[in-house]
Amino acid sequence: MLEMFNAKSVAVIGASETKGKIGYDLMRSLLNYYKGKIVPVNPKGGTVLGLQAHKSIKDHGPVDLAVIVIPAHLIPATVEECGEIGIKNVVVISAGFKEVDTEGAHLENQLVEICKKYKIKLVGPNCLGVMDTYNDMNASFSSDIAHKGKISFMTQSGAIMAAILDYADKKNIGFSRIVSLGNKAVVNENDCMKDFMEDENTEVITAYLEGIVDGPGFIEACREASRKKPVLVIKSGTTSKGSEAVSSHTGTIAGSDSAYEAAFSQCGIIRVNSLDEMMDYSSALALSPLPKGKRIAIITNAGGPAIMTTDVAIKVGLELAELTTETKEKLNEGLPDTASVKNPVDVLGDATPERYAFTLETVLEDPNVDGVIYMVTPQSVTDPEGIAQVAIEHAKDAEKPILCSFFGGTSFEGAEKLLAEKQIPNYLYPKRAVKSMKTLYNYSIIREQEYPKSPEFDADKNLVRNIIENAQEQGKNTLGLESLDILKAYGIPTVGTAITTSVEETVKAAEEIGYPLVMKIISPQISHKSDVGGIKLNLTTAEEVRAAYHDMMENIPKLEPEADLEGVQLQKMLSGGTEVIIGMIQDPTFGSMLMFGLGGIYVEVLEDVEFAIAPVNESEAKDMIKKIKTHELLEGTRGAKPKDIDSIVDIILRISQMVTDFPEINEFEINPLMVFDEGDGALAVDMRAILKEGESEDMLQTSPRSSLKSTIS
Repeated sequence: MLEMFNAKSVAVIGASETKGKIGYDLMRSLLNYYKGKIVPVNPKGGTVLGLQAHKSIKDHGPVDLAVIVIPAHLIPATVEECGEIGIKNVVVISAGFKEVDTEGAHLENQLVEICKKYKIKLVGPNCLGVMDTYNDMNASFSSDIAHKGKISFMTQSGAIMAAILDYADKKNIGFSRIVSLGNKAVVNENDCMKDFMEDENTEVITAYLEGIVDGPGFIEACREASRKKPVLVIKSGTTSKGSEAVSSHTGTIAGSDSAYEAAFSQCGIIRVNSLDEMMDYSSALALSPLPKGKRIAIITNAGGPAIMTTDVAIKVGLELAELTTETKEKLNEGLPDTASVKNPVDVLGDATPERYAFTLETVLEDPNVDGVIYMVTPQSVTDPEGIAQVAIEHAKDAEKPILCSFFGGTSFEGAEKLLAEKQIPNYLYPKRAVKSMKTLYNYSIIREQEYPKSPEFDADKNLVRNIIENAQEQGKNTLGLESLDILKAYGIPTVGTAITTSVEETVKAAEEIGYPLVMKIISPQISHKSDVGGIKLNLTTAEEVRAAYHDMMENIPKLEPEADLEGVQLQKMLSGGTEVIIGMIQDPTFGSMLMFGLGGIYVEVLEDVEFAIAPVNESEAKDMIKKIKTHELLEGTRGAKPKDIDSIVDIILRISQMVTDFPEINEFEINPLMVFDEGDGALAVDMRAILKEGESEDMLQTSPRSSLKSTIS
């Protein structure tokens, strides 16, 4: 746990009496709220804002937290002094490190080594600071401390922290802890995740991240955290240009967005796309009970907005509750004859606070209702404050979430202020209330999520290791059809094959395998065999085999003069199966990222694929299959027999183990895997692997078959 949040004494190294300097702002922020001891440090000594200043932190002695705002080149020596006197918690606000240049990166490396030496937890550098509202500690150069609340927030951008604080102040949204991570030289998102998870004052964890230091560690931390508290994350740098901006801003190398999307879904993170969404959802999660289901009721004083809200609810995956006969009868008795007692319940434009109170109470009692969207539009007789007070009174003891949407402007300012003061979630637009309700429902499922271990298969790892080492010794980084034994070592069924290097050998092998046959050229330089005539289908006689062999050997060199033709592969011609692709690419943040999709046009043109971070368990493998848009083609449609999905799951799990066992495989692909009818299994027809060592940039840009690279990027 990061003990800096509970600090009873804080030193400001670089404290100043000059307005406009960060050292002044820090001192002023602490003096305004903090009850603990404040120690200003300034080389001139004297006093700073009425407190005795020390020329060096060593002149004073240890404190619980040191906040440093001095020039970058002086900071390593200062942190060394902190370590020597036993200070274990440091925040470096100053910039001028790896986000600037190589010299700055060298300074940052010095900081890391010093912190390792003295076991110092350091936040930053290049950050805005930290805040704990329950300790009244604003150790940042944000002028005001946040409202006290149940949300903790970590951010890789100081500007985002400032914007969130300003927005939250207007909406009266409260926080427990806030951390500006900066360059994450020592303390990173995983440390904060663990701290927020253990903090008794935190009920919702939120984050703005531009990159992640330790992907596997992050997944592990979030899986544990999300079962206790909701975790919401904004991940920026999702486009190629955005990723470039990330590197120049904080020196972080961003992984592909596909990897982040996969990782987040596998560890219970609720991904949000904007600060508005983050505040909307986190407020609902912090202030509302979770629904027991996805059936909602809408209470409104206008028909049009209710219809719009209904449409949104259905689109996001909620359901309109079917009110019981008893509920409808009670509403009929208490509402005007022209009111609608179906869901949405329309209490009419002249609805009073009393009519809203009766309706809300009645609807909440309905066992079919899991949550309520409480909508109000401005009518000539509307009493906004009175209707808001109804929501406040019922929300205090309600076991179901009530999310308000006071859908108006100037006339609702008083009601909005009242709801904010009493911390009742309220949204200008009904759509935002509905999406927040869906997030509540989503988290009710996430917190029950189990994460079973991946299965462990018996595999001939020595065989695979020998194949890889032999290839490396020969300077080969691309393995193709000649390396199908890699699949066999992991129990993955392959089609009967033979590799030959002469025409007579090829004809003999064809007679042994039996017709019809497929012939494929073997060449590490040729990724797209069909483009150069390197695949011959439905060969039925020895003469056709002989002709196909001669055609390849004579014509392919004309199209690919630099290609080494190592021979051909013969395979039994298969029929009746469906082609799928299973691939993997190493992501710089999370490691092995698996890909699944239907083969052919579905992956090449439609890019209908799903990703997951290895190792995956059986449930995650099944999800990869279910989440592609064309999964129904595998399940059987229009009278077609379902395909053997269990065999696909088994092969995904085996590949997951293989690429985890051998991280030196940089890219891998079975394309196609032929999947037959249910119970008839699947066969790997072709494979390709690219090893990390010695891979060329040209090879990586075109392999394997360009489908894996192009789909991920």
